[in-house]
Amino acid sequence: MTAAILLVEDDRPIAENVILALAREGMHCHHVSLVSEALARLRAGGFDLAILDVGLPDGNGFDLCRALRGFSDIPVIFLTARADEIDRVVGLEIGADDYVAKPFSPRELVARVKAILRRGRAVALPAEAATPGLLALDDERARITCRGRPLDLSRAEYLILKAMASRPEKVFSRAELMDAAGLAEASLERSVDTHIKALRAKLAAAAPEVDPIRTHRGLGYSLSVEHDHPL
Repeated sequence: MTAAILLVEDDRPIAENVILALAREGMHCHHVSLVSEALARLRAGGFDLAILDVGLPDGNGFDLCRALRGFSDIPVIFLTARADEIDRVVGLEIGADDYVAKPFSPRELVARVKAILRRGRAVALPAEAATPGLLALDDERARITCRGRPLDLSRAEYLILKAMASRPEKVFSRAELMDAAGLAEASLERSVDTHIKALRAKLAAAAPEVDPIRTHRGLGYSLSVEHDHPL
């Protein structure tokens, strides 16, 4: 798999192991250790995915991801020694696609990178798959509109909503939605709940009179084609 990866990591041994593991899979890795360097590289473009350490000498990966989301929607994976669940949730809420806690296996990280890149390059679903009158898919621009208003979605949110819109009323398990978003099996299933919560808020802002995402306790989530039930 040919891809350009930006690695932002100030621990040289970790960076070298990641670079080697990515190279073995045919991926080219650019390595920087500072937030300022990373922002300059990311603004220049040309990367397929970014791997961000949370703790950096001149800032942190969370702030870097927030800045990145202001001009790019490339996939992001966080690397961090902080394994608390709240930190993982924060990372996902600000637009990350996955979260890997240190110490980690470089092979596992590469597997997650490949899964995200494969999902992003999957064949697009037809626009008519969206629920009529409420959502519309624009595959060429990777955009979903609600009542004609473009939704400001992270990559994972877009892929989850796209999967649900392709099969209205189908109950998707969390595992199915994790797969749709390109999240690795080792990711917390709660990450899906975090993305669903964000999607509900963004849909409510565009169409406050409806709540098309339904929760099926113990099973998962579905997107309803009946839009008359209130929030």
